Amino acid sequence: MPGPRRSLKPLDAAALDRLALRYVERFATTRAKLAAYLARKIRERGWAGAHVEPGEVASRMAALGYVDDRAFAEARARSMTRRGLGGRRVAAALRVAGVAEEDAGAAAAVVESGALDAALAFARRRRIGPFAPSLPDRPTREKHLAAMLRGGHDFALARRIVAMAPGEEPERPESTQS
Repeated sequence: MPGPRRSLKPLDAAALDRLALRYVERFATTRAKLAAYLARKIRERGWAGAHVEPGEVASRMAALGYVDDRAFAEARARSMTRRGLGGRRVAAALRVAGVAEEDAGAAAAVVESGALDAALAFARRRRIGPFAPSLPDRPTREKHLAAMLRGGHDFALARRIVAMAPGEEPERPESTQS
């Protein structure tokens, strides 16, 4: 049986920088998430020395290129759309992660370009519409539509996929090339 837990030394500016560096080398993160992590560590361990704001440390890490909110937003958007989640779910996840609107806007293009593929991936996983084993009754179609809406998909797209017959091939819009 282990002995009593030893208390950790209070943090100072150098220790906070080391914690921040160790965190950003291990995890893809945003400035807001890094600042929240550092603030939690300060609450847990206490502080010794001149006061340093966790937000300032996070901003310094971003200035050094260790934290990039825009790249985080684009990567998270690609990952979530591959999993079949729609634009509203992606936007909500980015808000929770503390991504600013201008950085989240860069991810919107990723979400928009993959909206149909994401909705179809969601439908395939849940066996909805063209991936259903048989034509569902009205209450089941309503449940399928609700599931797709909770998945963050656009209402018109979700309704179109739910209305498809099992085995039907979805129509893809013509791509506009400039």
